[in-house]
Amino acid sequence: MNAIINDKNTEYDVAEILSEMTDKLQSIIKDKNLDDPVMVGIHSAGVWIAQHLHESLNIKEELGELNINFYRDDFSRIGLHPQIQPSKLPFSLENKHIILVDDVLYTGRTIRAAMNELFDYGRPASITLAVLIDRANRELPVEAQVVGFKQVMEPDSYFKLSNDNNKLDLSIINRER
Repeated sequence: MNAIINDKNTEYDVAEILSEMTDKLQSIIKDKNLDDPVMVGIHSAGVWIAQHLHESLNIKEELGELNINFYRDDFSRIGLHPQIQPSKLPFSLENKHIILVDDVLYTGRTIRAAMNELFDYGRPASITLAVLIDRANRELPVEAQVVGFKQVMEPDSYFKLSNDNNKLDLSIINRER
């Protein structure tokens, strides 16, 4: 599913999108000979997506979880979130092929922060970025290799991913003006 979706009434079958993302990742792993890749999800919705992909791909290493709050370039403006959880990387990143997973790719700033943190833990052999949604409108030159779907949205709208008993649901929220 590579089409850009603009209809705000669209229903999203997250399970189907994750299945398509799994297929794309399997192709990349095979085509690039990525031996024993590890997967890291970005807190919190990226971890939910990564859990599904990690299981579908049968990745041997435990799933890593990255909390990029201290690496954000807007940290001084937004401050510290009271529910901050530490990153959990139960493996060495040195010379590993990393599959980095997030829910939405928008400006590119979250991915930049995630990569900065990853490199503080070691020097990976490669990083493959997988995102559920690509919103376009980048501020930084970041591109995902695996995208569930693309959708251009109004700046006052955003996606909300919810996790109810390991079932992911996606909706669009329109902020009040």
